Amino acid sequence: MATQIADAPFKYRSSPTATEAFEAWLKEYGQNLPVHTHPWDVSRSDIYVEDRWQPIFAEMRAQAPVNKVTGTPYGDYWNVTTVKTIQHVESLPELFSSSWQHGGITIGDPPADMTPERLEERRLPMFIAMDRPEHTGQRRTVAPAFTPGEIDKMAAEVRMRTAATLDSLPWGEEFDWVDKVSIELTTGMLAILFGFPWEDRRLLTFWSDWAGDVELGLARELADTRHEILLEMASYFQRLWVERTGAPPSRDLISMMIHSDAMNHMSPQEFMGNLVLLIVGGNDTTRNTMSGIVHALDKFQDQRAIFEADPSVIPNAVQECIRYVTPLAHMRRTATDDADLFGNQIKKGDKLILWYLSANRDETVFENPDKLIVTRENARRHLSFGYGIHRCVGARLAELQLKILLEEMHERRMRVNVTGKVERVRANFVHGFRKLGVTLSKF
Repeated sequence: MATQIADAPFKYRSSPTATEAFEAWLKEYGQNLPVHTHPWDVSRSDIYVEDRWQPIFAEMRAQAPVNKVTGTPYGDYWNVTTVKTIQHVESLPELFSSSWQHGGITIGDPPADMTPERLEERRLPMFIAMDRPEHTGQRRTVAPAFTPGEIDKMAAEVRMRTAATLDSLPWGEEFDWVDKVSIELTTGMLAILFGFPWEDRRLLTFWSDWAGDVELGLARELADTRHEILLEMASYFQRLWVERTGAPPSRDLISMMIHSDAMNHMSPQEFMGNLVLLIVGGNDTTRNTMSGIVHALDKFQDQRAIFEADPSVIPNAVQECIRYVTPLAHMRRTATDDADLFGNQIKKGDKLILWYLSANRDETVFENPDKLIVTRENARRHLSFGYGIHRCVGARLAELQLKILLEEMHERRMRVNVTGKVERVRANFVHGFRKLGVTLSKF
């Protein structure tokens, strides 16, 4: 049962952040980082933090949309880089598995010297990292929280909180948009979805960063810290679970799990895994798109002028911003059998990395793909939410939050100018911003 996670007295920490811990580790042990030697090894995080990944993927798309790199710090893997090739892989979920039992959804693997007992203890099964039929039952449990009807019910509250957040911002004075807007809005939304104590909502961001930072796997000294923090997260949620067991069903996700035959007998690791999925899925993705929107509109000021002159472009602009930003760079699949993939011989057990970041810049699908174009006719063809049976269950809610943010900015004639420090995420999985110094003016 999920309620068997911990009997120890409840305690949790809120620092250091995953970024602070990893940066401190880099200063002390950075010289021990494995070296990336293959020119197409795009698992290296420096190309993302320095925003210079675009030409590498463009070269792959032109020369070899599916290609294998060997000897990387994450082992050997196949790059899958275009809309066509990714959709093909995603359409064959039995052949190209998402299951944690085969390796899961991110590029990293457990350390080779980890004992089977420790490995079992630290596995985090979650329904995005499951194959059918387990995936179907667990996804079906949480899906009712994201139906069009439920999204409509949330709209008024999302708008009220967005308006209040924007109204609290200083005009003509520089501040960090990531902290004041992106994190505040997304953690608030997660708190509502989980029925999470409002005063502790920033813990959701803290846990999300520790859970979703793939690069932490390279820092063995931080592995125990990460596991301890995730146990603290699980312990917190365990208490919410116990409080709501026996209570009438309600609309929050924990109640939905409790009253679901597919999820109310989860193991502790499975409970923790699904919490990680819902928190990272609901936090990092929307948060980084909210930051990416204002950064992109500042960079492409001709597009900002279109948005400012005509708010009717907002729904399409949301899709285009999601395409342009691509808040999760990749998903992993593992071959369950030998296969031919567009002339490439895939072997059973091979790791395939689906680079959504690259597919969303696919020149054969998106004209002038490196430019934000808020009126782009086929912006909805982006793969930021995935494709097939694992398409993001919370996509509609993310779209609603972003649409309301742009509408409320327009209502206030709010122009967000990037005037200060721009710090990107140092990661190959989560793609976005740590800091974004901005100043507001009127248009």
